Amino acid sequence: MPLTGEIGPFSSAIAMRRALKLKQISASELLELHLKRVAKFDASLNSIVVKDFERAQSAAREADKYLAAGDERPLLGVPITIKESLDVEGLPSTAGVEARRGHAAARDSRTVARIRAAGAVILGKTNVCTWLADYQSDNPVYGRTNNPWNLSRTSGGSSGGSATVAAGLAAIDIGSDLGGSIRVPPAFCGLWGHRPSDTAVCSSGHFPGSDYPNVAVTMAIQGPQARSAHDCEVALDVMAGPDVGMDAAWKLNLPPARHDNLRAFRIAALPAPSWLPVDSQIVNAFAKTVEVLKQAGATVQELAPPLGDLRHYYALFRSMMAAIVSVHWPAKLREQGIDEKLSSGDEFMAADARGLNATSAQYIQWHELREKYRCAWRSFFEQWDILLTPMTLTPAFKHTSIPTIDRMLDVGSIQVPFDNMSFYPGLPTLAGHPATAFPAGFTSDGLPIGLQAIGPFLEDRTPLRFAQFYEDLTGGFRQPTDFAANTF
Repeated sequence: MPLTGEIGPFSSAIAMRRALKLKQISASELLELHLKRVAKFDASLNSIVVKDFERAQSAAREADKYLAAGDERPLLGVPITIKESLDVEGLPSTAGVEARRGHAAARDSRTVARIRAAGAVILGKTNVCTWLADYQSDNPVYGRTNNPWNLSRTSGGSSGGSATVAAGLAAIDIGSDLGGSIRVPPAFCGLWGHRPSDTAVCSSGHFPGSDYPNVAVTMAIQGPQARSAHDCEVALDVMAGPDVGMDAAWKLNLPPARHDNLRAFRIAALPAPSWLPVDSQIVNAFAKTVEVLKQAGATVQELAPPLGDLRHYYALFRSMMAAIVSVHWPAKLREQGIDEKLSSGDEFMAADARGLNATSAQYIQWHELREKYRCAWRSFFEQWDILLTPMTLTPAFKHTSIPTIDRMLDVGSIQVPFDNMSFYPGLPTLAGHPATAFPAGFTSDGLPIGLQAIGPFLEDRTPLRFAQFYEDLTGGFRQPTDFAANTF
């Protein structure tokens, strides 16, 4: 059956699912059309680095049988990809670490199993950075992924599937996030990305990490990036639920969004910290977004949550993140990291060093301080529905091989330590709150700009609904010029 023109490679997953239901196209046809685009475009992107096309074709044929029988599963027949670090049975989960080359997962992670059970057709796995510790996707196992808006720029990291989705090679990519890895890539590629609330989605079945849940490893979570905030909610509904062993007793019932129209939202716009510059074009996009929201009738006020000195808040985030990501580091690498960060003289690299050198007692004390901050967030969200912030300090930067510890960001006329890019991503991460990244315009040279809507804990539908309203108000996904064919 030929494609009717109602869907194309940049259609939403919801639109693709509707076309499948209406038999405007079959799952097998939809997959083959995507595979042709992969063959045509992915050589310039290097985004789908582990291909699983034969199993995908088998899954599409199965999906067609279920579609013929009227199966209503939300992702049935929809082509998606999975971040390389998430376990997919029989495929590698190396996280770009050379020593893990040749690894093959014994089983699907619980998240992947849920995605598969919802009927999705998994094309393969998308690129990452080594140890998932950079905002570009580049590693010795798979090489570098390019941004479809400008091949000389990063597509973001560590979830490099942003390039896949932005180029129309898959409808949704499932990634993971600790320092912003499913929010920074969408900001760099003009997508939507949703970081779920802590505990709302499984964290097991991921490397670095474990096949088993680990309640001591807070803040790390798995979530979707897509060409629509509506698709992000569909994916969240599929992914959300208890981790291994918890489903004997509890179920997750995310509450509805607080409001059913944009006018009702109470939005706090975070004032820029005086000590952390942001690119002027992002500042302008932020201000324009505030004005658009006001004109739409929403309540918007410049206001910060009662978190005290954001330097201290951010330093705690950096220490806890360093402690988590370095769990499996060999002693020599840990010692080297501590020495390099302390010798830099930077206060936040010193916070990293504290995390690398932390005792178990300190880690527990940091959790207690984290809970005090979480209490402050709860108080804040009694009066406000959304905290609006920038997503990044700069638009997508040029590819670089300079180690992150030596790397600097050019923010206007100011040079900023590269790792400070994690400030805005770290705001909801430390507290475990949900956050939705969404497009908010373009720079003068055509690079996407993204902002972030942070919502109340376990009220994921509130920032998602806000992002959906803003998407519907301002227009949907824009196609990268060099990949912008409207049809397959």
